[in-house]
Amino acid sequence: MLSGCAQSKTDENFSTNIDKRNPSGDLAPLKKKATVVIAEDGAASGAGFYIAKEKGYFADYNIEVKFAQFANSDDMLPALAAGEVDIAGGVSTASFFNAIAQGIDVKIIADKGHNVKGKSYFSFVIGKDKQNKIKEYADFKGKRIAVSTKNGVDDYIFQQMIKHGGLTKEDVEFVLMPDFGSMLAAVDNGSVDAALQIEPFITQGIEKGMHVRFGDTTDYAPEAQIAMVLASPKFINEEEDVSLRFMAAYLKGVRDYNDAFMKGKNKEEIISIMTKHTALKDASLWEKVFVTGLNPNGEMYIEDIRKQYEMYKANGAIRGDVDLNKAIDPSLTEEAVKVIGEYDQK
Repeated sequence: MLSGCAQSKTDENFSTNIDKRNPSGDLAPLKKKATVVIAEDGAASGAGFYIAKEKGYFADYNIEVKFAQFANSDDMLPALAAGEVDIAGGVSTASFFNAIAQGIDVKIIADKGHNVKGKSYFSFVIGKDKQNKIKEYADFKGKRIAVSTKNGVDDYIFQQMIKHGGLTKEDVEFVLMPDFGSMLAAVDNGSVDAALQIEPFITQGIEKGMHVRFGDTTDYAPEAQIAMVLASPKFINEEEDVSLRFMAAYLKGVRDYNDAFMKGKNKEEIISIMTKHTALKDASLWEKVFVTGLNPNGEMYIEDIRKQYEMYKANGAIRGDVDLNKAIDPSLTEEAVKVIGEYDQK
């Protein structure tokens, strides 16, 4: 019979062997290495992908990820539907839904960007000299407001804001300005009174004295689904072993992101990863910006996606119909959560 010391040594070696065979601690790694292609352009909302890659969560499952860039979503969506790209990030726009209506088959599977209550990363700013004139949302009446897209999630948020202020579209002047960088100068020089701006431009503009935040998007659009994880139907339907492990790894990355920015855990490490993969290279600025909200269980605001679609449809911007019950498929995310467990919000 083994002594207590010898038994402990044997158990330790056995545990080490198990860890080597199954480093994730949940699903066993794939027997054959799989490559997953992600269409991602360095957006901050891709944090889950970057962190999972750098922390080895994909590697634990024997998955290698490769990032591919596309000039625009018009090129990306057909590649995704054809299975040339497995995963992509998408923003709600009429053109996106038009592509689906015209036969481009992609699946909306998880959250990739929403506003955190009281700390929206996508919110309105006004010129510093306008603070005495614009004190509440109703004061936007007669004002020029810059928005980056027409019939996109930006426009949707804009519409929610003016409705919240008791205004109509005719009460304000919508100024289409696709470049967020140009918005900084436009607000600063007074050519527009306000802009629906995004981080890090919001924080940069505040630090340079060019504008100030006005309210918060969650005041009037608390559940706006800004960006989504998209998947190739082939990837989720024909490569189930790979896609489930991919999603489990992705959510582990998202959870590390939440731990860092919502709980302050290992923040320096996560900021280092974000500066490596995104356009925001200033680590000190990551301490100041309002970060993208990413649900640690991957849950989306599905009803809000429907509302956005209905607005585009009502505006006559969508040709044809989209069966959202088929286009939105959270089942892969839900299965991954069963594997890794619910996120501890505390």
